[in-house]
Amino acid sequence: MGKFEIKSSGTDKCMFNLKAGNGQVILTSQTYASKDGCKNGIESVRKNSQDDGQFERKTAKDGSPFFTLNATNGQVIGKSEMYSSTDAMENGIASVKKNAPDAEVVDNS
Repeated sequence: MGKFEIKSSGTDKCMFNLKAGNGQVILTSQTYASKDGCKNGIESVRKNSQDDGQFERKTAKDGSPFFTLNATNGQVIGKSEMYSSTDAMENGIASVKKNAPDAEVVDNS
């Protein structure tokens, strides 16, 4: 089962990673000014991860595929790692869809 891990990021700021059941990070959030904002971001991932249209498939300058997960207002909620292939990226998206809805929240901040 996946989990969201909240961690500190600078002075009074935090961010989260969504990890798959194997412990691999599958989505990394932006930095939030407050823990409440971070928790709202987690809820937004839970909601928006179930709509394939909220995933934006992209290509880095070096040709590596990656994706972002966007909120309904277009704001980026989280970003993936760089993948070696489009198939690997699609597997990453599938993992976010599978793990986000029921992932526990672990606060390590």
